[in-house]
Amino acid sequence: MTPQALPNTIDAFMSWTWAQIEPHFEALIARELTDANAVDYLNDVAKLASMIIETSTRLNVISQQDTTDQAATERYLTYSESVLAPTQAALQAIRQKVLASGVNPPLYATELRNMRVTTELFRDENLPLFVEQDRLGTKYDEIIGGQTVEWNGEETTLPALQPVYQDPDRATREKAWRLANERRLADKAALNDLWVEFLKLRSTIAANADMPDVRAFVWRAMLRFDYSPADCEAFADGIEKTFVPAAARIYERRKQRLGVDKLRPWDLDVDPLNCAPLSPFDAKDIDKLMTAASAMFHQVDPVLGGYFDQMRAENLLDLDNRKGKAPGGFCTTYEYTKRPFIFMNAVGIHDDVNTLLHEGGHAFHAFESFSLPEYARNDYPTEFAEVASMSMELLAAPYLTTDHGGFYSAEDAARARIEHLEGIVLFLPYMAVVDSFQHWVYTHPDQAIDPANCDAKWSELWDRFMIGIDYSGLEDAKADGWHRKLHIFQIPFYYVEYGLAQLGALQVWRNSLSDQAGAVAAYRRALALGGTVTLPELFSAAGAKFAWDVETLTTAVNLIESTLQTLDP
Repeated sequence: MTPQALPNTIDAFMSWTWAQIEPHFEALIARELTDANAVDYLNDVAKLASMIIETSTRLNVISQQDTTDQAATERYLTYSESVLAPTQAALQAIRQKVLASGVNPPLYATELRNMRVTTELFRDENLPLFVEQDRLGTKYDEIIGGQTVEWNGEETTLPALQPVYQDPDRATREKAWRLANERRLADKAALNDLWVEFLKLRSTIAANADMPDVRAFVWRAMLRFDYSPADCEAFADGIEKTFVPAAARIYERRKQRLGVDKLRPWDLDVDPLNCAPLSPFDAKDIDKLMTAASAMFHQVDPVLGGYFDQMRAENLLDLDNRKGKAPGGFCTTYEYTKRPFIFMNAVGIHDDVNTLLHEGGHAFHAFESFSLPEYARNDYPTEFAEVASMSMELLAAPYLTTDHGGFYSAEDAARARIEHLEGIVLFLPYMAVVDSFQHWVYTHPDQAIDPANCDAKWSELWDRFMIGIDYSGLEDAKADGWHRKLHIFQIPFYYVEYGLAQLGALQVWRNSLSDQAGAVAAYRRALALGGTVTLPELFSAAGAKFAWDVETLTTAVNLIESTLQTLDP
């Protein structure tokens, strides 16, 4: 059967069914593949795959923009089942063809390595299970996205309460925190049931692929060649030795400045000197957020600023928080049209600024990698993708002041930078909790199938790494913390990347302190490599070392604490 010509636009392609797509794969599988035509062949594969992936991505974004739109959710899930699943089977046949051919075009060695592992793991019987996993993921979004409370006589989403946690009045903060916690706990049974389904499903997927457990399967599926589970355990031990004491110092300083006997969960976001909360923009004035962010990006690098302006002009930013919108923030890529898309839930606090800077770094990574030939624009390691985003938070921070087009006075900009740097210190111990929890879950599935055991393990890890916050009488809230981390439910083991990348980003920032232009140039060169070189090589190109030993951790802590001392003598 002769394939129908592919549409010239993604909008036209999005209506294509598998019956229209399949002949294109059949033709590719039947076509001769040699060294002479390898680049053309692989470009044709990449074009078709990118159209399918972009369609799926767009449908997923639409479903997350309004989780109450059941028709949109079903359209996404139907596409996953009717098109994505058979696409994976067809791509498996093409991978086998490519590997058997022995072709090795320029910029393709890393992808061939990845292809071998992906081919080894592939099982037809797992395709419908991946669809079911997506379905469970959308259910999680629906549960979390539907959590609202009544505050000041109005129905309010839980993210919209974040500014209240910065209120200088402690009683107000506590009231809001307890209200949100009560609402979250109301979904405990539903999330527990969902968790059991997730765990059973993932265990079956791993067993089908002849892997001993889910961790072993995910390690291969996530193409982790450069570090091991044992390295993650060593990373957590190193964090316990270096970042946990630094975090305890921050908590103790906060407790003293607030003048409280015990630091409670509702004391973590308020300014410790009881200054009014930082208010970079009104939650209803998203244009101000975009305008100031654009100015900051231009200060870092005019080309990067231009990328952001292009996204704004093309409506590739969905930044406001609203009822029914899925939680969190992310940057995704529309592969065929070569455009990134940023999704977040801004409510008018400084964390929104950091989130947009972070997701902007992801967007710039996509733009820079679009310069690669189509066949070589393969996925880059997530550990380095997060270097792109976290570095941008730090590189843009000097331009937070209004004289640079940013949001704040010099005094408030210093406050914002202190909040950010302290947040990095406080994050690493939390990252260790999340990652260690997942290692336990997937190596002890018989225990983790009981959510009560998960509560106990999460509490144990929390007490080990999160020293300085008093949860007396709030043990149910502490134990329930794993429910609120969407990565645990939707993207197993995707969290240690943030910690590894943060160490890389701190090195990029360190370099910028002595040579801003040189550091940004290295950063951009590394982003432009996409996934064509190994993870350590990407770090090196950006001017960093891929390492997590105690010496590296100590250097990072010292840099942060010395900068904090400068900002807040």
